[in-house]
Amino acid sequence: MEAFFEWEEQFLMFLQNSVRGPVLDTIMQFITSLGDGGFLAILTCLVLLLVPRWRKVGLTASLSLALDYVFLNLILKNVVARVRPYVLLEGLQLITRESSDYSFPSGHTGSAFAVASVLFLCMSPKAGIPAMILAALIAFSRLYLGAHFPTDVMGGAIIGCLTGVIAWKLVWKRKTGTVR
Repeated sequence: MEAFFEWEEQFLMFLQNSVRGPVLDTIMQFITSLGDGGFLAILTCLVLLLVPRWRKVGLTASLSLALDYVFLNLILKNVVARVRPYVLLEGLQLITRESSDYSFPSGHTGSAFAVASVLFLCMSPKAGIPAMILAALIAFSRLYLGAHFPTDVMGGAIIGCLTGVIAWKLVWKRKTGTVR
C-alpha cells in the first residue's frame, strides 16, 4: 500500500517538474475555476431546470449533485481527513488558492462527474461525452495544480458517477420497476 501512495507523490512531482509551464498553468487555473463551489455543475442544473423539455434531466442532475455534496463534502472528507498534497510533499508548489477542507475525495471532481454522468445517462452522447471530457479535465487540473492526490480525484469521480446513477434510477424509474 505504501508503494501505491509513493507513486502518487512521484506522479505529482513529475507533473510539477516536467509538465507545468506558464501557458498550461493559466489554462488549468481556468479549468479548475469552473468547478469552484460547484459553479458549472450548479449552472448546468439551473439551465436544465429552466428548459421545460429538459426539466426532468435538471431534476436528476440536481439530485445527483445534492447526494454528491452530502456524501463527499459533508461526510467522507471529514471522516477520511486526508491532508492536501501541498502540505505533505516537500517541494510541491500549489498554483491555485489554498483550500480550507480536506483532500479526499475531490469535491471539484465529484460535482463535475455527478452532473456529467446524469447528462450521459439521460441525454444523447452529444451532451454526455463532452460533459464527461470536461469533468475529466477538471479532475486533471486538480492534480496539475497540486491541490489533490490521484486517489482523491479517482474517489471524487467514482462517487460523482455513483450519485449520478442513483439519481437517474430514482427519478427515471417507472411504476413497472424498469428504468427509462
